[in-house]
Amino acid sequence: MPSSSSDILVINSGSSSLKFSVLNPESEQLLASGIAERLGTDQACLNITDLEGAKRKEEMQHADHRVALLRIIEILEKAGPFDVKAIGHRVVHGGEDFRESALVTEKILRRIEELAELAPLHNPAAAEGIRIATELFPGKPQIAVFDTAFHQTLPPCAFHYAIPYEYYEKYRFRKYGFHGTSHHFVALQGAKTLQKPFVETQLISAHLGNGCSATAIRGGHSLDTTMGLTPLEGLVMGTRSGDIDPNLPMFLQEKEKLRLYEITDILTRKSGLLGLSGVSHDMRTIVAAANEGNHRAKLAIDVFCYRLARSILALSASLSSIDALIFTGGIGENSAVVRERVLKHLQILHPAIDTLLNEQHGQSSGGRITTTQSGLLCLVIKTNEELMIARETARLTS
Repeated sequence: MPSSSSDILVINSGSSSLKFSVLNPESEQLLASGIAERLGTDQACLNITDLEGAKRKEEMQHADHRVALLRIIEILEKAGPFDVKAIGHRVVHGGEDFRESALVTEKILRRIEELAELAPLHNPAAAEGIRIATELFPGKPQIAVFDTAFHQTLPPCAFHYAIPYEYYEKYRFRKYGFHGTSHHFVALQGAKTLQKPFVETQLISAHLGNGCSATAIRGGHSLDTTMGLTPLEGLVMGTRSGDIDPNLPMFLQEKEKLRLYEITDILTRKSGLLGLSGVSHDMRTIVAAANEGNHRAKLAIDVFCYRLARSILALSASLSSIDALIFTGGIGENSAVVRERVLKHLQILHPAIDTLLNEQHGQSSGGRITTTQSGLLCLVIKTNEELMIARETARLTS
């Protein structure tokens, strides 16, 4: 793939996957993208899409992250020299150390690894991705972009838990929030749609996918968010429970004779939409089942939408007004049913949904799904975390 020295390679390294994109942050053009999945198993495979939209899939049995990235580079170089300005990495947890993206040094990389206790599934994989990219792209700047960084502007009243203060002092147990890169991106896009300076906007962003979170943004800063110390807190999600009574694990331990790690696994991987519906973690499948009369699927949708609406109203406590409510993420961008039901629970804010615009996902109206007379402006904005990471990477290497 012919590339220029201004292009950015974006890497999202997971425990068993490696997702990549090649973007030009100036033109915002996506040049190539893909994902290597099920790494380390005999089912490992690589999917790549190039600039022309041509798709390529190949098996890579037992490939690891290094082998996968080497193969990606090899494929991209077939059409011509492959060069990038820098490599941007998505890192889930930056703790209180990182209030913004950072140029990676050995000291910073070690700190990312130390923060693995707060994100054991994510930070070690991100650190491994950085080390591999440093080896394969010697001399190229490596930039870490943290999911938590955007939420480091939360005031103490929003991030502290009402537990003995010594646990915050000793272990930094507090609300951190996640999806920060997505919330930041759609908030910037929302300000453009409003034709208003970002620092003068007041927004609520709802990132709804397999993981879900909502954030109140005022003056360009995150002031409150639904996820907490870990991504388990907050909204109902695909397989995560979201908020529960803290005593529930104790009751499950007594009644089901389960260990704490087994209960955590249930709340993380077997709850949420999947646990309620018994059908799937995918909202599309659940909506289809509900339309066919499945009462548990209908319940899952009702709980999901009500809990989101309740959280939106709670987040409004940090704002003096709401310029717009933004829906993003796979569900937020594509489920007209979910958006409509959420707004029905928000009648106190006087939203007036435009049924046709909502069914079109706002595509013919610049993202707007409410009428011009609506008391609450609601927008659908497609998130682009990869572009945001590319922008941050370009900014720090300029």
